[in-house]
Amino acid sequence: MTVDLSVSCLYHDLQSKWRGGFCRMMDYSLLLCLNALLFCSCSSSRPNFVLLFADDLGFGDLGCYGHPSSVTPNLDRLAAGGLRFTDFYCTSPVCSPSRASLLTGRYQTRSGIYPGVLYPSSIGGLPLNETTIAEVLKPLGYATAAIGKWHLGVGADGEFLPTRQGFDQYLGIPYSHDMGPCWNLTCFPPDVKCVGLCDIGTVTVPLMHNEIIKQQPVNFLDLERAYRDFATDFISTSAKKKQPFFLYYPSHHTHYPQYAGPGAAGRTSRGKFGDALLEFDNTIGNILTTLEKMGVLNNTLIFFTSDNGPELMRMSRGGNAGLLKCGKGTTYEGGMREPAIAFWPGTIRPGVTHEIASTLDILPTIASLAGACLPQVVLDGVDMTEMLVHQGKSKRGTMMFYPTDPSEKYGMFALRLGKYKAHFYTRGATHSGTTPDQDCPVFALLKAHDPPLVFDLEADPSENYPLSPEERPDLQALLERIKKVKEQFEAFMVFGESQISKGEDPNLEPCCNPQCSPRPSCCRC
Repeated sequence: MTVDLSVSCLYHDLQSKWRGGFCRMMDYSLLLCLNALLFCSCSSSRPNFVLLFADDLGFGDLGCYGHPSSVTPNLDRLAAGGLRFTDFYCTSPVCSPSRASLLTGRYQTRSGIYPGVLYPSSIGGLPLNETTIAEVLKPLGYATAAIGKWHLGVGADGEFLPTRQGFDQYLGIPYSHDMGPCWNLTCFPPDVKCVGLCDIGTVTVPLMHNEIIKQQPVNFLDLERAYRDFATDFISTSAKKKQPFFLYYPSHHTHYPQYAGPGAAGRTSRGKFGDALLEFDNTIGNILTTLEKMGVLNNTLIFFTSDNGPELMRMSRGGNAGLLKCGKGTTYEGGMREPAIAFWPGTIRPGVTHEIASTLDILPTIASLAGACLPQVVLDGVDMTEMLVHQGKSKRGTMMFYPTDPSEKYGMFALRLGKYKAHFYTRGATHSGTTPDQDCPVFALLKAHDPPLVFDLEADPSENYPLSPEERPDLQALLERIKKVKEQFEAFMVFGESQISKGEDPNLEPCCNPQCSPRPSCCRC
């Protein structure tokens, strides 16, 4: 038995009103009845979803995207048996805003996750009135879980953690694993210390289960095993109950400082970065094995991508953007175009697509496949079902590129329209330092382009040769089209209140012994 979509949408609408604080008692009673109806009539035939999200992984870092020494047999299996994207984009060249867009289907400018990223002591976080993928699926009876790097806020009493944003369960580090002192922590066996200092003057990085700190500092050598066990238990339990599920795995790999346990350390020729990437791949392999063992692989969409481009300032430990220009922190292709794979045996045919797609499109696609209601807000994502299932055309003709510090004053930095990309502003970034390209480091200051620099990304994906009127007599007409698209989009872009500009409060830093002294060094358990 399946649930009529109109009933599900009515439930979702009433649930939103109740959360907003103005639902009448009669509406609440109806909400309870609909909740029972939906839960009881939820069909196990609804597809499951596994969303894999790498950290700082570049376009050129995987073997299936051309890297000669990366060892990723499980990601290679997904690519060989699924649909591999060549033109897939994130929405921001840094972590927090990119994750906000992934989970909400909205540019980070709308949700207020800008400028930069959230920190352990940040007062703000992903606003609770934003609707995540997990919250879209919950009314249909889905079990939901997240493992890994959250990085969308902790807040007072854990108000922004995954368990407050639609996830039934969570195991992970609630922000980047370099946001705490790491110089004396072990990143590789038997006792190889992490490279660098990471952030000093803050609490050591915690491992949280739901909203409780289980370990501080985290044991990097055992972390991935804990994630594998958690994922196995979640999938197995859901399958046994015949309950559809959504597993979100935003990995810490391959962000600095790289780490790997005994199962991956020293097992690749690519050094520490390669070992960390292999450990990520091993966890993906464990998830695949569990899905197969429980007999639900053919009813599960697995989607893999990355949050932003590689951190080139780390040199060989920072990842690789392949033939793309620059990396993390910039709005060049290397900072925004990501590897992406969709895998669903029996539903998605193996192949390669050159259609434009984005992390923004994942929420609408999952909602469509599940028969769920879309949030009653402005969405920037489009449904990819036709492209995934029938290898059809993308509904996305444009992609907007915002910098790490977007503002209404400058608006978007770049825009892709079909195969053309126009840069209205360019700027380098600290994250993309050390490269020979002088446009990439932080010393490449903000520069306005009027008319914009325009590149044909099919002929010149490296953005080396801007088009000129001499070679393209129709360039002026193209510029007019680009200008019109930009003006139409920005006319309806409403910037949300900046959550990151709310500032920080050291007392919000997660501490397993909150009354201890002196902080932050005493926060250990």
